[in-house]
Amino acid sequence: MPYLLIDKPAGLTSHDVVYKVRRITGEKRVGHAGTLDPFATGLLIVGVTRESTKHLGELLGRGKAYEATIRLGATTETFDPEKPEIVDEAATGRTLSVEEIDAAIASFVGDIKQIPPMHSAIKVGGKKLYELARQGETIEVAPREVTIYEMTRTSDASSVSLPLDITLTCRVSSGTYIRAIARDLGAKLGTTGYLTSLRRTSIGDNDLTQAVKLEDLKPENWLDFAKNSEYLGLRT
Repeated sequence: MPYLLIDKPAGLTSHDVVYKVRRITGEKRVGHAGTLDPFATGLLIVGVTRESTKHLGELLGRGKAYEATIRLGATTETFDPEKPEIVDEAATGRTLSVEEIDAAIASFVGDIKQIPPMHSAIKVGGKKLYELARQGETIEVAPREVTIYEMTRTSDASSVSLPLDITLTCRVSSGTYIRAIARDLGAKLGTTGYLTSLRRTSIGDNDLTQAVKLEDLKPENWLDFAKNSEYLGLRT
């Protein structure tokens, strides 16, 4: 049962990656474990062949790690760079201390309740939230319990003025929306926030050091990069 650990580039949907892998491998049954938005990069696990895709569900519940850049003092409709930026004029020029920022970040660690963004694939009444959002509908979404195992600021900062970009590393449970963390971190600091970049660095025990770039996959070599179910710790 072959699997490919792929370092997804920005600008492609996860389905785009599946399509390209189909073309490269010649296999009709290809699927992925855990969507990455088009702007996001990083680890995408792809199952190749019918048997492999049957076990992808086992990977969905595994924790994930990310590197994220969050812009505080501005936002977008989708809380990511795929829509135009809206600057929080009321916060422009306001100064935050490093202690304020780090305390706000630390407050997210642990079990928290998170409201998924409207632009997400969660289904309500048989329709995905992003489909409703595109129709101009906004509905009340119930909070979901997620776990933030670790969240640390990695960018240097002193006393800073908004708008401000900070970078974070975080390890989270399955189902956590990093876009929602950006939104909520901004709110906790009395302003707005959104993701300007996102890179998934691991899924469970598998990380980017084991991944291959799409451009390196060829019909004649893709099996050289394939991993088996035992490598991924899957039950077979």
